[in-house]
Amino acid sequence: MTNAVLTDMAAYYAQRDNFDEEDVENPDGMDGLDEIMEMLRTQLTGQRVLELACGDGYWTDELAEYADYVLATDINPNLLEMAKTRELPEEVVEFAVADALNPQVEGEFTACFAGFWWSHVKRQDQADVIARLRNIIGKDGLLVLVDNAWIEGETAIARTDAEGNTYQIHSVPNGDRYEIVKNYPADSALRKRMAPLLKELRVHRHSHYWMLTGRLR
Repeated sequence: MTNAVLTDMAAYYAQRDNFDEEDVENPDGMDGLDEIMEMLRTQLTGQRVLELACGDGYWTDELAEYADYVLATDINPNLLEMAKTRELPEEVVEFAVADALNPQVEGEFTACFAGFWWSHVKRQDQADVIARLRNIIGKDGLLVLVDNAWIEGETAIARTDAEGNTYQIHSVPNGDRYEIVKNYPADSALRKRMAPLLKELRVHRHSHYWMLTGRLR
């Protein structure tokens, strides 16, 4: 009998074992990724950064090179333990368990960063998430998002719901199958949804990735 498809995204990511290979370092898109890395350095040098859904610390490792401070958060404690094995400078990076959709954190921040997470936020929840971040970061705080782009002929979608959210099916090493929200917004959709929430909004599009920057209104 076929196992039921699961929907707990936190449980899915807790069992993943190939973050960098599958999500980030696509060999066909490395030029775009390199450009995004340089823009990220430009945007976040000297910032006090709240990082959402840090996973195994791939992006945290980058931020630690130039941010003044990073609070790297994730809902999965075991992923934070993986991130800690990178041995990042303690005077720059701290870790905390937090739900990225409603992070309950303390500290003073000038920026928020999320790598490969915004695509998992349902369209109908996005404005509320930004409002919560504004309460933490404050007006004029910098928001930087990086995520996957739709790739014609490669990106597979299992279904689309009534709100326009798209879903993919992924398997984990133990054989379980998960249905995961994975949205691929066009530039126009990003601008339309984010313009009321952000100023100085910029979208940078590459073949495999996109990057959004803006300041909270």
